[in-house]
Amino acid sequence: MARIVILGCAGSGKTTLARQLGERTAAPVICLDALCQPRLEEKDLAAFRALIKQAHAGDQWISDGNFAQATFDIRLPRATLVIWLECSKLSCAWRAITRVFKRGEDHRIGALFKVLAFIWNFDRVNRPRIEAIRVSQGPGVPVRRLRGGRDVAVFLSSYGPAADPH
Repeated sequence: MARIVILGCAGSGKTTLARQLGERTAAPVICLDALCQPRLEEKDLAAFRALIKQAHAGDQWISDGNFAQATFDIRLPRATLVIWLECSKLSCAWRAITRVFKRGEDHRIGALFKVLAFIWNFDRVNRPRIEAIRVSQGPGVPVRRLRGGRDVAVFLSSYGPAADPH
Protein backbone atom coordinates (compact mmCIF):
# COMPACT_ATOMS: atom_id res chain seq x y z
CA MET A 1 0.00 0.00 0.00
CA ALA A 2 1.30 3.44 -0.95
CA ARG A 3 1.83 6.03 1.75
CA ILE A 4 3.32 9.01 -0.06
CA VAL A 5 4.49 12.33 1.40
CA ILE A 6 4.71 15.16 -1.14
CA LEU A 7 7.06 18.02 -0.27
CA GLY A 8 7.98 21.23 -2.04
CA CYS A 9 7.85 24.98 -2.10
CA ALA A 10 4.57 26.88 -2.11
CA GLY A 11 3.27 26.83 -5.68
CA SER A 12 5.28 23.75 -6.70
CA GLY A 13 2.17 21.67 -7.41
CA LYS A 14 1.96 19.52 -4.27
CA THR A 15 -1.82 19.59 -4.07
CA THR A 16 -2.30 19.02 -7.79
CA LEU A 17 0.01 16.00 -7.75
CA ALA A 18 -1.64 14.65 -4.60
CA ARG A 19 -5.08 14.84 -6.24
CA GLN A 20 -3.81 13.14 -9.39
CA LEU A 21 -2.19 10.34 -7.40
CA GLY A 22 -5.32 9.97 -5.31
CA GLU A 23 -7.40 9.52 -8.48
CA ARG A 24 -4.99 6.92 -9.84
CA THR A 25 -4.53 4.92 -6.63
CA ALA A 26 -7.89 5.47 -4.87
CA ALA A 27 -5.83 6.45 -1.82
CA PRO A 28 -7.23 9.17 0.43
CA VAL A 29 -5.56 12.55 -0.11
CA ILE A 30 -4.58 14.41 3.04
CA CYS A 31 -3.96 18.12 2.49
CA LEU A 32 -2.15 19.50 5.51
CA ASP A 33 -3.11 23.07 4.60
CA ALA A 34 -6.77 22.05 4.97
CA LEU A 35 -6.12 20.55 8.42
CA CYS A 36 -4.10 23.51 9.66
CA GLN A 37 -5.93 26.50 11.05
CA PRO A 38 -4.73 29.87 9.80
CA ARG A 39 -1.99 31.22 12.04
CA LEU A 40 -1.31 27.95 13.84
CA GLU A 41 -0.19 28.83 17.36
CA GLU A 42 1.62 26.77 19.97
CA LYS A 43 -1.63 26.16 21.87
CA ASP A 44 -3.18 24.63 18.72
CA LEU A 45 -0.27 22.30 17.99
CA ALA A 46 -1.54 19.33 20.04
CA ALA A 47 -4.92 19.42 18.28
CA PHE A 48 -3.24 19.71 14.86
CA ARG A 49 -0.96 16.77 15.62
CA ALA A 50 -3.94 14.69 16.76
CA LEU A 51 -5.63 15.40 13.40
CA ILE A 52 -2.43 14.42 11.59
CA LYS A 53 -2.18 11.12 13.51
CA GLN A 54 -5.80 10.27 12.80
CA ALA A 55 -5.57 11.18 9.10
CA HIS A 56 -2.40 9.11 8.60
CA ALA A 57 -3.54 6.01 10.52
CA GLY A 58 -4.70 4.16 7.39
CA ASP A 59 -2.82 1.68 5.25
CA GLN A 60 -2.82 3.96 2.21
CA TRP A 61 -2.67 7.74 1.81
CA ILE A 62 -1.20 10.62 -0.16
CA SER A 63 -0.02 13.41 2.16
CA ASP A 64 0.43 16.87 0.70
CA GLY A 65 2.42 19.45 2.62
CA ASN A 66 5.61 20.21 4.48
CA PHE A 67 4.95 21.09 8.16
CA ALA A 68 8.21 19.28 8.92
CA GLN A 69 8.71 20.12 12.59
CA ALA A 70 5.09 19.46 13.54
CA THR A 71 4.40 16.32 11.50
CA PHE A 72 7.41 14.43 10.14
CA ASP A 73 7.73 12.26 13.26
CA ILE A 74 4.16 11.09 12.59
CA ARG A 75 4.17 10.79 8.80
CA LEU A 76 7.67 9.72 7.76
CA PRO A 77 8.04 6.53 9.82
CA ARG A 78 4.94 5.17 8.01
CA ALA A 79 5.72 6.60 4.55
CA THR A 80 6.71 4.36 1.65
CA LEU A 81 7.87 7.24 -0.57
CA VAL A 82 8.74 10.93 -0.33
CA ILE A 83 8.31 13.05 -3.43
CA TRP A 84 10.20 16.35 -3.55
CA LEU A 85 8.77 18.75 -6.14
CA GLU A 86 11.68 20.93 -7.20
CA CYS A 87 10.34 23.70 -9.40
CA SER A 88 11.93 27.03 -10.21
CA LYS A 89 11.13 30.09 -8.14
CA LEU A 90 9.50 31.73 -11.14
CA SER A 91 7.26 28.72 -11.78
CA CYS A 92 6.20 28.57 -8.13
CA ALA A 93 5.59 32.32 -8.03
CA TRP A 94 3.49 32.19 -11.20
CA ARG A 95 1.32 29.40 -9.78
CA ALA A 96 0.95 31.25 -6.48
CA ILE A 97 -0.15 34.42 -8.27
CA THR A 98 -2.60 32.74 -10.64
CA ARG A 99 -4.26 30.51 -8.03
CA VAL A 100 -5.54 33.47 -6.00
CA PHE A 101 -7.75 34.33 -8.98
CA LYS A 102 -9.19 30.84 -9.44
CA ARG A 103 -12.73 30.23 -8.29
CA GLY A 104 -13.02 27.92 -5.31
CA GLU A 105 -9.42 28.36 -4.15
CA ASP A 106 -8.68 28.94 -0.48
CA HIS A 107 -5.67 31.12 -1.30
CA ARG A 108 -6.27 34.84 -0.86
CA ILE A 109 -4.67 37.81 -2.53
CA GLY A 110 -4.01 39.45 0.85
CA ALA A 111 -1.40 36.81 1.69
CA LEU A 112 0.25 36.86 -1.73
CA PHE A 113 3.26 39.05 -0.85
CA LYS A 114 4.03 36.83 2.16
CA VAL A 115 3.77 33.72 -0.04
CA LEU A 116 6.03 35.26 -2.70
CA ALA A 117 8.65 36.12 -0.04
CA PHE A 118 8.42 32.53 1.24
CA ILE A 119 8.97 31.22 -2.30
CA TRP A 120 11.92 33.53 -2.90
CA ASN A 121 13.66 32.37 0.31
CA PHE A 122 12.57 28.71 0.26
CA ASP A 123 15.78 27.14 -1.11
CA ARG A 124 17.97 29.14 1.26
CA VAL A 125 15.88 28.96 4.44
CA ASN A 126 13.18 26.28 4.42
CA ARG A 127 14.49 23.50 2.17
CA PRO A 128 17.59 22.83 4.34
CA ARG A 129 15.43 22.69 7.49
CA ILE A 130 12.86 20.40 5.89
CA GLU A 131 15.57 18.17 4.45
CA ALA A 132 17.39 17.85 7.80
CA ILE A 133 14.19 16.81 9.57
CA ARG A 134 13.29 14.44 6.71
CA VAL A 135 16.65 12.69 7.00
CA SER A 136 16.35 12.37 10.79
CA GLN A 137 12.72 11.14 10.82
CA GLY A 138 12.67 9.00 7.67
CA PRO A 139 16.22 8.03 6.77
CA GLY A 140 15.17 4.82 4.99
CA VAL A 141 12.24 6.25 3.06
CA PRO A 142 13.00 6.45 -0.68
CA VAL A 143 12.97 9.96 -2.15
CA ARG A 144 11.91 10.80 -5.70
CA ARG A 145 12.82 14.28 -6.94
CA LEU A 146 10.60 15.65 -9.70
CA ARG A 147 11.92 18.77 -11.44
CA GLY A 148 9.00 19.92 -13.55
CA GLY A 149 6.01 18.94 -15.59
CA ARG A 150 7.75 16.26 -17.66
CA ASP A 151 9.11 14.51 -14.58
CA VAL A 152 5.66 14.63 -12.97
CA ALA A 153 4.01 13.22 -16.12
CA VAL A 154 6.50 10.35 -16.32
CA PHE A 155 6.04 9.61 -12.62
CA LEU A 156 2.24 9.65 -12.93
CA SER A 157 2.37 7.32 -15.93
CA SER A 158 3.88 4.67 -13.65
CA TYR A 159 0.60 4.75 -11.72
CA GLY A 160 -1.54 4.04 -14.77
CA PRO A 161 -4.29 6.14 -16.30
CA ALA A 162 -6.39 8.54 -14.29
CA ALA A 163 -9.68 7.16 -13.03
CA ASP A 164 -12.62 7.86 -15.32
CA PRO A 165 -14.98 10.22 -13.43
CA HIS A 166 -18.02 8.91 -15.36
